[in-house]
Parts: sequence; C-alpha cells; structure tokens
Amino acid sequence: MNADDFPTPDVDVDSVDPDSLKGRIDAGEDVTILDARMRSDYEEWRIDGETVTSINVPYFEFLDDEIDDEVLDRIPDDREVTVLCAKGGASEYVAGTLAERGYDVDHLEDGMNGWASIYDAVEVERYDGAGTLVQYQRPSSGCLGYLLYDGGEAAIIDPLRAFTDRYLADADDLGVELKYAIDTHVHADHISGVRDLDARGVEGVIPAAAVDRGVTYADELTTADDGDAFAVGDATVEAVYTPGHTTGMTSYLVDGSLLATGDGLFVESVARPDLEEGDEGAPDAARLLYESLQERVLTLPDDTLVGGAHFSDAAVPADDGTYTAPIGDLVEEMDALTMDEDDFVDLVLADMPPRPANYEDIIATNLGRNAVDDEEAFTLELGPNNCAASQDSLAGD
Repeated sequence: MNADDFPTPDVDVDSVDPDSLKGRIDAGEDVTILDARMRSDYEEWRIDGETVTSINVPYFEFLDDEIDDEVLDRIPDDREVTVLCAKGGASEYVAGTLAERGYDVDHLEDGMNGWASIYDAVEVERYDGAGTLVQYQRPSSGCLGYLLYDGGEAAIIDPLRAFTDRYLADADDLGVELKYAIDTHVHADHISGVRDLDARGVEGVIPAAAVDRGVTYADELTTADDGDAFAVGDATVEAVYTPGHTTGMTSYLVDGSLLATGDGLFVESVARPDLEEGDEGAPDAARLLYESLQERVLTLPDDTLVGGAHFSDAAVPADDGTYTAPIGDLVEEMDALTMDEDDFVDLVLADMPPRPANYEDIIATNLGRNAVDDEEAFTLELGPNNCAASQDSLAGD
C-alpha cells in the first residue's frame, strides 16, 4: 500500500515537523515514537536517543476495524506518542485510528524522509586556524561535512548532493563566495555534491588517487595530489593522502588545526576496509589504513582536531556540539590507535557492520557510471552509513 492509498482519518491529527522533533530530543525531553514501518526497515534504521522510547508496530496491524487488543496494549496511553512511517501517509492514518480511540498522538511530517532532510550547521569552536569552520551534521545517516570561510571565500568538504542549494544559500547568507567543493574519496553511503556544485560555478576537487578507480568525469574537475594546497582567504586546505578505507582516501588539513579525515578515522572508531576490495582485499586494506594512521595522522600535533565524514550512535559530541576530538585524546581513548599492526587488523576485521544500503549503486553513481535524478539519489542514501569498522565505539564510554 502506498502513502496515497491510506484514507484520511475521521479526526484531526496534529503533525510535528522533523526539526521540532529533533529539538525535543536534543533538549532531553522524553519522546515516545511509534514506528509504523515494517520490522526489517525498523531494525536497519530508526530514530533513537537516550530519552527516546521507540516502539515498532507495522501499519498493517491497524488496517482492520477491530484492532487486536495486544497491539493497543503495546502503545502507551498515558503520554503523547509520535507516529512515523517512511513518507508520512501511513503514520497519519495510524495516528488517526489511535486518536479515535482516545490516544494522545501526532505524526511526523514526511516520515523518515523528512528526518533525512534535517541538516544542522554547528560551529567548531575549538578550531583555531584562520577563518571560521562549521560542521554540517545529518542525524539520519550520521553524515558530516565542513564549511570553511574566510576573507569572502569558502570551501565545503564532503558535500552531499541533496543539500547543494543549502550550501549556496548559506554562503550567500554569510556574504562569501563558495570557491571549492572538495571530496575526500569515492563515497559508498551517500551521493556526492561535488559535481552538482561544480556545475553551479564552484570548483570541484577530487583526490587524484581516486581517479584510477574509474572516475568518469575526472578531466572535468580539479584533482588533488598529496600536499596540494587550496587557499580560502588567509586559510589553507592541504591534501594529506591517507589510503585504507579506499585506495584514494585523502584527508584535508584545514589551516593546520583540523584534519578532515573522511572515512579514515572517526571520533569513536576507525574505517572499515572492505567497501572497495571486498572481503578478500580487506586485510591488505586494513594494513594500509594502519600505515596511514600511524605515519600520516598520528604524527600531527596532539591538539590537531580530527573531524570525520561520519558519526555513529556511539559517538559523543564535544562541548561545542560537534563530532570532533583532538588527536591526543583519541590516542588515549582508542586502543586501536596504539596496538601493533597485526592486532589492529584483527580488530578491524572482527566486527564490521552490514555494508551500507545500496552501496554498490551509490559507488557507481559517484564514479559517474550511473545517472540518477535527485529523488532517486535521495532514496538511495536513506539509512545508516555503516562506514566504521564497528557498530560499537572503539573509544570507550
């Protein structure tokens, strides 16, 4: 049944917009969610939080006039319940049937698609290079990006295609020109926005080391070799080749203060090494990642901030609300960064989560082999990113 197939409830049902729901969760309010999607979708990807009570009852349980008492007994009647589904149609119907029975309910506008449209911008307050650095955060998938601006110019690192207009609007609001759109690697969990921004007059930059992977449009963009630097006002963004997660993985040192590590190192884990070469090539890729971390990342000053391209549910934000941490803190907290190579490889390969949903199609799209419209691109990347080596934190509590 499609969202448009659900009848309009006989009672008025309030809706809550995604930003408001996130605001309540961020404020530590107790939130009860009734997720009406199928169990498999719910188990793969859902809204969680320390103060969130999440209940899964698929929408089809509410289609009969007489709803099973066991179903209703699972739904609290002493508090407000927010119903959600994939796109908002089923949740409105389910909320209506519950409202008719006296429950205090509302439903989430546009469902999980609406949740995936949330994109927060948080200043990295500990950044002490030239200009201002902002971390973009997409809570639905844990995607992170970085906007640096100084002297009337700006650069975006790891932009998402779905938010192309947002970057341009933000630059306009700040009174700066978006000069560069930079990718760290060929992403497997979301559609890159570099080409779309390049088509809008921003200089697109991809790692030179990624070209041999089969990038079809490399001659249309700027390629960054190890050590190449890009000026943004008085700030400098320098390419640091850090293969392991992929053969082309390239980090970017933002004015000597923050290393945008892409999917190489996160504040709670290290990269998974199997998305390019598969299970067979994963051990060699893990050894390459170990070398990159030890020789290219951990040799930087301890106060250099690390900012990955993702955060997981296990990640704890810093005091400024960003998912960043000094290298010295990560070395103290994450045993993976101090163990020997063999133990590191064993650890990385031991507990890898499921591969990102649609990752093969996403990679093909980011290589330029598949052409998808904006709606299909948005749908492809729905769900968790799963680009870290473990679903649990490797950095302690």
